Amino acid sequence: MKRADLKIGGFVPFSTTDYPDHLSAVVFCQGCPWRCGYCHNPHLQPPTGTSTLCWHDILSFLQTRRGLLDAVVFSGGEPTMQRALANAMRAVKALGFKVGLHTAGIYPQRLPAILALIDWVGLDLKAPFDCYERVTRVPRSGARARKSAEHVVASGVDHEFRTTVDRSLLGEEDIARLSAEIPGMGATRYVLQTCRGVPA
Repeated sequence: MKRADLKIGGFVPFSTTDYPDHLSAVVFCQGCPWRCGYCHNPHLQPPTGTSTLCWHDILSFLQTRRGLLDAVVFSGGEPTMQRALANAMRAVKALGFKVGLHTAGIYPQRLPAILALIDWVGLDLKAPFDCYERVTRVPRSGARARKSAEHVVASGVDHEFRTTVDRSLLGEEDIARLSAEIPGMGATRYVLQTCRGVPA
C-alpha cells in the first residue's frame, strides 16, 4: 500500500476505551466533510493534515503487538471517507486482530462493502434525523446517517450507537426522541455521551 493511500492524522498504540472490553490500537484517519461544533478532533477535519505517519510504519508496529492487543480501531475524522480503508482492514485481520470502526455514517453507500470486515462498529448519531444539519452544518446529512444505521443493524455486526449531548445543540425533547427512536430501529446498544470541551 502506498503511503498516500491511507491518510493518517494520528495513532494511539494502546487504548482500553475505544473498543468495548478489548485492548486496542487506534488509527485516526484524516478528513471529515461534516463540521460538528463540538468535534474533539477538528485538526482531523481537513482532507490533508500535518501528520507524517504512514500506514506501512503503523502496520510494522502492529506486527510487534500480535498477541498483546486484541483489536485495531479505525477512527477519525471519518474513516469511510478513504478508499483505502477496506485494504487496511484486511491487512489488520491478516495479522489476527479484530477490526473496530468509529463512524458517523457519512457514506452509507460504502458501508455494506466494509461491514463484512468489521467485528464491532461505534456509530455516532448526532441528532434526530430531521434536524441533523443543526449539528453537522451539512444539508441532508440526517438521511445519510439513518441509512447507515439501517445498514449496521441489518448486517448483524456487533455495534454501539451513541450520541454526544451538547446542550447548546440538543434539547431535552431531541434527546427523548432519539432515545425512543434508536432502539426501535433494532440497535442492540444506545448510549448518551457528555460533550467534552473542544480543544483550543
